[in-house]
Amino acid sequence: MHPKALLDACAELVRLTLRFEHPADATVSRFFRDHKGLGPRERATMAETVYTVLRKKLLFDHLAPSGSGPKERRLAILGFYGPGDFLRSALSDQEKAWLDACEKVDQADLMERHRHNLPEWLVQPLKDQLGEEFWPLVDQLNRGAGLDLRVNDFKAKRADVQKALALSGIKAVPTPYSPWGLRIAGKPALNKHEAFVRGEFEVQDEGSQLLALLLDAKRGEMVVDFCAGAGGKTLAIGAGMRSTGRLYAFDTSAHRLDSFKPRMARSGLSNVHPAAIAHERDDRVKRLSGKIDRVLVDAPCSGLGTLRRNPDLKWRQSPQSVLEMVQKQTAILQSASRLLKSGGRLVYATCSVLPAENEDIAQAFGLANPEFVPLEASQVLAGLKVEQAPTLCVGGENGGRYLRLWPQRHATDGFFAAVWQKK
Repeated sequence: MHPKALLDACAELVRLTLRFEHPADATVSRFFRDHKGLGPRERATMAETVYTVLRKKLLFDHLAPSGSGPKERRLAILGFYGPGDFLRSALSDQEKAWLDACEKVDQADLMERHRHNLPEWLVQPLKDQLGEEFWPLVDQLNRGAGLDLRVNDFKAKRADVQKALALSGIKAVPTPYSPWGLRIAGKPALNKHEAFVRGEFEVQDEGSQLLALLLDAKRGEMVVDFCAGAGGKTLAIGAGMRSTGRLYAFDTSAHRLDSFKPRMARSGLSNVHPAAIAHERDDRVKRLSGKIDRVLVDAPCSGLGTLRRNPDLKWRQSPQSVLEMVQKQTAILQSASRLLKSGGRLVYATCSVLPAENEDIAQAFGLANPEFVPLEASQVLAGLKVEQAPTLCVGGENGGRYLRLWPQRHATDGFFAAVWQKK
């Protein structure tokens, strides 16, 4: 595609994305469906340009007024993902001079907000938790995320999948914590790889893998993944159960569960039973009350732990939306806890970095439900032979009550989990 045409297309996609009418990935996917003539390189350039604009929106908003032309074009120029000479061949002399001036701006001279590119309401809660680590977190959020795979150990061994990928020219290294994980540099196409088609691996962040591991579901048990979504953790749990027992995948979105079915078919698991529910008090839930061995509540949340992948979330969420999430999380956790039999395990998890959605929810639940005894997440993970388990956990008397993952510390998305056992 001619540089000028590609830049115009980038600008149009930036314009559509910044409406914030839909998640950025959905807007990008729809644009590509509507423009089927775009090749893989054009798509990669456009997608990465949009995500760069979202990551650095406050900085680019600060620089854009000194340029000329439509704002979405100026933003696309600032965030353009590709060789500089390619971009400059699409620019007027005036635009080139403006871009040169922008690139000479010293980061040290910028205001904090133009360096961290976060909404102000989010900054202080992060600084309160991280102190000097705030800026390393910002650096990670603005870099984007790598690619983690979870090997389906019901079908394959990690070393064998690693070799299969190497034969295709894809270098994968074992993840440091998850025994199922492989980490890949770059974003190679994997959906047609023979090992993927055979169901030997899935794309899944290492932190998400650790949530499934924390549940530690056993062969023959009755287990519920209460907010299954697209089913990544469900499949990890089912593989750990060796396709025995019964694993319910509940979600309020039938569409998400439908998209899960091809993944389930590839996995080779026969113990997974997807079921759409109307809400957390659905009759299907009530009928299982007191019958379940283990329940994972990967609750709907702000998703602010995934800003490396979903930078639009920081602009689409607000203190009010977080408050609404907290109310929903509290209700879901309480309803899900009723499923457990005596001696059962409950795991509450989010991909948020805010204490309001994490520690605050866990502490309130513990006070309201004394029949649930908190377990030390660090001890659970250490018992599962997870390397450096104490470094993954915080809180409680021994500093290991909750799983708490951060991009700048663990190279995962931001995750939280609390664990209880019912008396």
